[in-house]
Amino acid sequence: MEITSLQNAKVKYWVSLKNKKIRDKDQVFLVEGDHLINEALKKNLVVETISTVSKDRNYFVTKEIMQKISNQKSICKEAAVCKFLKSEDIKGNVLILDGLQDPGNLGTIIRSAVAFNFNTVILSIDSVDLYNDKVIRASEGMIFHLNVLRGDLKDYILKLKAKGYEIIGTKVTYTKKIKYSKKNIALVIGNEGKGIKKNILNLCDKYKYIPMEKTCESLNAGVAASILMYEVYNAQIL
Repeated sequence: MEITSLQNAKVKYWVSLKNKKIRDKDQVFLVEGDHLINEALKKNLVVETISTVSKDRNYFVTKEIMQKISNQKSICKEAAVCKFLKSEDIKGNVLILDGLQDPGNLGTIIRSAVAFNFNTVILSIDSVDLYNDKVIRASEGMIFHLNVLRGDLKDYILKLKAKGYEIIGTKVTYTKKIKYSKKNIALVIGNEGKGIKKNILNLCDKYKYIPMEKTCESLNAGVAASILMYEVYNAQIL
């Protein structure tokens, strides 16, 4: 179907998906670009496709319409409305994110989680929205290949402990070296500025730090999480 008017009801709906409340209500979100669309198609999550160049898509629109619905400065030629990810049972290594706020960090972490064989990411209720457009872009489509859950971290950690998981938290002041076990591990990464909440930190079985030069006080949360996931991957798989 061809659409040329910015006032079309479909166009207004696509624009409304920039609003988290609308996304949550309808359980859909918008992605832009061929790569993201193709990754979503692999998982059968695409509801409808939008294009300025191909009439083979569900909707053929003008560049002005694409600019209206886009979240990017450099406008893509294609977009798609996708269904929210389906939550699955927890399996394999898990990454727990406590109060993470930066969407770029979350997208980077999701990408690294897939790369280093972490099957599930658990977000605290106060973490950034999974379907924020910056999260989607930074994940480079890996969001479609991961089991992502959100909820009370204490409840999830207790469930993981009951399943035999080892819970490893991060402490900047902790200097004792630890070895990663071969059994399932859950890594906990805290808020960019405040770290892990005390009640969550107290539930951890062990603590890990990343040795670095004294001139650098801390690492970006996305970088730190990626390093730790690689360490686990290296210890368990390689």
